[in-house]
Amino acid sequence: MSLFYIIALASAALFAGAASYISLVEHPARLLLEDRPLLTQWQSSYAKALPIQSGLAIIGGVCGLAAWYLSTQWLWIAGSIALLGNWPFTIIAIMPTNKRLQAVHPEHAGPDIRAQLVSWGRLHDIRSLLGLASTVLFAIALMATM
Repeated sequence: MSLFYIIALASAALFAGAASYISLVEHPARLLLEDRPLLTQWQSSYAKALPIQSGLAIIGGVCGLAAWYLSTQWLWIAGSIALLGNWPFTIIAIMPTNKRLQAVHPEHAGPDIRAQLVSWGRLHDIRSLLGLASTVLFAIALMATM
């Protein structure tokens, strides 16, 4: 068994876990805050989560492609597409909102910022689903290659 298989699955599972935690726990709790601390918490969390989630997506996606090359099992490439698909989805669909939210000083937070963060949460749910799909595909591929 190739180490690429394990790294792909572990990275996808870690990505899915982190993204799901944000979607199911952190973001709903954050939305209970007043507007100013809501934005402050989001900005801090975003800065810390960005390198972790982007790194996991790259590592898992690239290792999944290597696993596909070694095994020719199509599920590896499908899982890689799902995991790496977070990049274009984030750049196209989420990044404009991220940039707007990062540019606002917390003192200027108001109902419009809250509305943007509610929308951001719905978009982030898609990232969680892509991570979960990738994890399932990699797990099935690993079982098929054993």
